[in-house]
Amino acid sequence: MRVAGFLFIRNAVKYNYPVREAVLSLLPLCDEIFVSIGDSEDDTTGLIQSIDSPKIRISHTVWDATITDAGRILAVETDKAFDLVPPGDADWCIYLQADEVFHEKDHALIRENMERYKDDPKVEGFLFNYRHFYGSYDYVGDSRRWYSHEIRVIRNDKQIRSYRDAQGFRKNGRKLTVKPIDAYIFHYGWVRDPSLQVEKHLAFEKFYNVDSWAQKVAAQETFDYSGIDSLQKFNGTHPAVMQEVIKRKNWHFSADISKKQFTLKGWLLYWVEKYTGRRLFEYRNYKVI
Repeated sequence: MRVAGFLFIRNAVKYNYPVREAVLSLLPLCDEIFVSIGDSEDDTTGLIQSIDSPKIRISHTVWDATITDAGRILAVETDKAFDLVPPGDADWCIYLQADEVFHEKDHALIRENMERYKDDPKVEGFLFNYRHFYGSYDYVGDSRRWYSHEIRVIRNDKQIRSYRDAQGFRKNGRKLTVKPIDAYIFHYGWVRDPSLQVEKHLAFEKFYNVDSWAQKVAAQETFDYSGIDSLQKFNGTHPAVMQEVIKRKNWHFSADISKKQFTLKGWLLYWVEKYTGRRLFEYRNYKVI
C-alpha cells in the first residue's frame, strides 16, 4: 500500500500557520507528501524546506485573485495539490489544510483502516472527528457553528474534486461513500495572536466577497475572541509536533465556559447533542457506510 499526502499553503510565515507541524504529522503516514505553495509574500518555501525530508515534493502556483465566489479559490488550490499526486502512484491520499494536525496516537488506527479497505471500492474515503481550538490552545468550540466531521483521506481518483470552499470532496458531483475513523483532526485556525488574526481574516475575506464582515474586522486593531457562542476546556494532549508552537504562545486568552450565547432553539439542539451524542439536522457532505 502506498500513501501520498497533499496540501496547499500561502503566506505561512506571515500569518503564522502551523503548516510545518501539519506536514510533520503526515510524515509517518505517507510515502510522499506534495505541497503546493502559492505566490507568497514571505519565505513559505524555506519553512517547508526546513523540514528536510526526502518525502516532500514542493510545487509552486499562482492564486487567481479574480475567484472571489464563496471561497471557491480554496477548492481550486486543493485540486491543484491533489493533482500533483500521479495517478496510480498511491492507493490513498491524505489531505490536510495548513492549520490542521494529526495526533500521533491516531497514526496506527488510520494506517490500519487504509490497509483494511484498500481493495474495497465501496469505501472512497475516511471521515474524521474534529477538535476546533479557539482563542488559545486551552479551549475548543462545542457548538453547532463548528463542523464535527470531515473527509481527510480519499482514493487517488482524479474524478474526486474538492467541493465548495474545500471543506470536503465529491466525485462527479455526488457525495463520497466513506467510513468513519475514531481519530481526530486538531484544527488551529482560530488560535493566533489577536492582532495577527485580524490580518489573516482580512486576507481571506476577499476570497469570500463579504464586504460587511471585512469592514467590521478592519475597524478592529485586534480580533475580538469574546464573540463566541460556546466553548469548553480542553483537558487532553496536543500532538507532539505542536509542543514547541504552544510554548511560543505570547498572548493571553481566557473564557468563562459557563456563559453561552444561544437562542432558544440553539439551547435545545445543544442539549440534545450533549445528552445523546447526536447532532440533529447537521449538513453532511458525505454518505457513511
